[in-house]
Amino acid sequence: MRRLLIAGGLVAVCIAAPAPALAVSLYSGSGSVADITGTVDSFRSALGTLNSGAINAASGRREINWDGVPDASVDPGFIAGNFFNSGSGGRARGLEFSSPTPGAQFMVSANAGGSEAVAFGYPGDFTAFSAQRMFAVVGGLDTEVRFFDPVNPGVRATTRAFGAVFQDVETPGDTTLSYYDSNDQLLVSVAVDAGASGDLSFAGVLFDAAVVGKVVIHTGNAILFADGSYGPGVDGVVMDDFIYGEPQPVPEPSTYAMFALGLVGLGVAARRRSRG
Repeated sequence: MRRLLIAGGLVAVCIAAPAPALAVSLYSGSGSVADITGTVDSFRSALGTLNSGAINAASGRREINWDGVPDASVDPGFIAGNFFNSGSGGRARGLEFSSPTPGAQFMVSANAGGSEAVAFGYPGDFTAFSAQRMFAVVGGLDTEVRFFDPVNPGVRATTRAFGAVFQDVETPGDTTLSYYDSNDQLLVSVAVDAGASGDLSFAGVLFDAAVVGKVVIHTGNAILFADGSYGPGVDGVVMDDFIYGEPQPVPEPSTYAMFALGLVGLGVAARRRSRG
């Protein structure tokens, strides 16, 4: 029984222990579609095979390029934050997005009926990386991305990497990606490379373990569609492809507690049998 009780105590200690330092790799670049494609493909290659649908995989990557979003959920309408956390069908991606800004919503651009996107009414500013549709937060500047089990949408998950393509990042330091662990503790924050008007940018961070529970994306310094006036120093930014590591389900704290209690229970039962 003493051994089993000690084992249960070790479980509790391991849960509370701080995580060791992690190796981090940054992938970034800006320019035309051709300029950033090599960096994006390198990030994809580092993550591994593309997974899709409601499956659990030990490795690989997921992608969202917005192009399969139905017309009912695009501009001028809004897309629900849990659209890709369905737990079934081809759109299951194990990801949800929200905004900390009250009233902020999310919009996917509509198709123009040709090879170019409508680009939210700014065709000279935003160029799609994977035509046609793009993604934007409306009414705020911050997008919070959280990860979930692709099979069980109510179960939180972590990932080892997240990257995104951005359109029209012109002001250095204003567009950032901040990575947090499953307890909302900041792991690392990076600035997205700026470029010229109409350029694309990519930024992605790869960790050596699935420790990321949330990513906060801060886009530019001007709220999209707020007043329609843009000029020098005013930077409205939208997004395209999201690329991230396969979400790994995180057991609830109660699961660990039940495991530890189970070990104690086994010890009690063993002692009773010994007495008998």
